[in-house]
Amino acid sequence: MMKAGGQQQHRRKIQAETSLLLLLFLLSCSRICVAFNSSSFHPLINRHRMRRSQSHRQKLKGIQHDSRFMTPINSQSILESPDQVLAAWTFAFASSHIGLSSTRSNIIRSLGETANSLNLVGNEEWVLPSWWPGDNTGGNKIFPDVLTAGRQVYRVFYTAVSFLTLGSAFGAYFESSSVALDVSGAQQSTLLYNSCILSAALSFGAAIASLVNASPLGLMPSFEADDGTEMSGSVAGIRRDDTLKFAAKGLTRITRHPLILPVVPWGIATTILVGGRPCDAIFFGGLSIYSIAGCYFQDLRVIREEGSVGTVFQTESGGTKEGLGEDEQERTRLRSFFEQTSFIPFKAVFDGRQSFDDIIREAPWLQFFVGTIVGVYLEEKILQLLAEWSV
Repeated sequence: MMKAGGQQQHRRKIQAETSLLLLLFLLSCSRICVAFNSSSFHPLINRHRMRRSQSHRQKLKGIQHDSRFMTPINSQSILESPDQVLAAWTFAFASSHIGLSSTRSNIIRSLGETANSLNLVGNEEWVLPSWWPGDNTGGNKIFPDVLTAGRQVYRVFYTAVSFLTLGSAFGAYFESSSVALDVSGAQQSTLLYNSCILSAALSFGAAIASLVNASPLGLMPSFEADDGTEMSGSVAGIRRDDTLKFAAKGLTRITRHPLILPVVPWGIATTILVGGRPCDAIFFGGLSIYSIAGCYFQDLRVIREEGSVGTVFQTESGGTKEGLGEDEQERTRLRSFFEQTSFIPFKAVFDGRQSFDDIIREAPWLQFFVGTIVGVYLEEKILQLLAEWSV
């Protein structure tokens, strides 16, 4: 009885958190609509009108009404400076993602039940393209069951929140960066500039390589060659099997978060490369902090067996006492993966759980080298675009 009462209280807590997140999402939508209609959401299109003089920042406090906003701006405003607006939107992006991830099981379940009530689950006409391998459970159906339908709708919702919050933060960054950027490297020493470019490029390389060396904590699927059993979802001899990600291999022997943690050195390097202004530290440094916090709280959910992580893996304990069901097998393998890997890069190597020999043998080096070369181009292109858009 006590356990049932605790579960009911936990469920009510999750529902309250979900309701709060939905409210914040609706408020974000209304804020974006206001900004969109008032042109403040178009810093790239209207940047010359937004920055008509070098004294733009000094005029903000003295101005009584700005045509770019629907409300007057004065010294009594809650957010008085562009940097504060940027910090608020960056925090909104990070907190909404961590919050949505921590409550996603309840949201997925509710969305799945809603899709089922609309007769969307099991629809034979809604299938994946013939060239995309399905998984080993639902085949090529988009909504094969209630939970899968909930996950698909959740991803759309998650993407929408990302676009609204990160897009707003990006727009606020350009609003805040009223000083023209010098990304030529003249302000840094040659060694520092090249080191930051290399750090950013290596971060791109690691993230790109992780797409073919996925972790069970990430959303990237895993594929294998069909063994000839003619399982549903097999295309051109390839089928999807996310359980393959449970085995520590290559990059996941270094860290269990090979896709997200590279954001940390990239954010720090980019902050330095664009000048190290407060707005640079808030935005790019904020993304670095978010990546650490997001990965930490994801690990915490697995340790506490709360909700789900990655693509489909549940972490909550099941009620089966005799034998191990499919969900319990996934949880057992996920716990085993955690015991073999580390959050901090190379920690599992230094404490003897993994070896450099296995990493060297299994890492996707081709994808890493190609990704690093692409990363050099992308980082220089990002700096060039930032320099053009910030004036």
